[in-house]
Amino acid sequence: MSKKQKQQAHNNKDENKSPKEGKAREKFDAYLKYSGMAFQMGIIILVGTYAGKMLDSHFQTERPYLTVLLALLSIFAALYVSLKDLFTGNE
Repeated sequence: MSKKQKQQAHNNKDENKSPKEGKAREKFDAYLKYSGMAFQMGIIILVGTYAGKMLDSHFQTERPYLTVLLALLSIFAALYVSLKDLFTGNE
């Protein structure tokens, strides 16, 4: 089968999709979007907390002030990034 025939066969498959397949694809895309946002939030929070921990050990603070401060800031940053993506519709 030539490349052109394969493309035509592939295009014919797309035209014959049922509405159920389209809805399933939309659900799958939404699942990927929101799970990606969750991983993004987790990574932002982990990086912020780790940076605070490293700064506390570098400055040898008696209590983990920088860890708490950077953990809170990273939570707010993660929420900001996620909500911005959610409301602007970035994919």
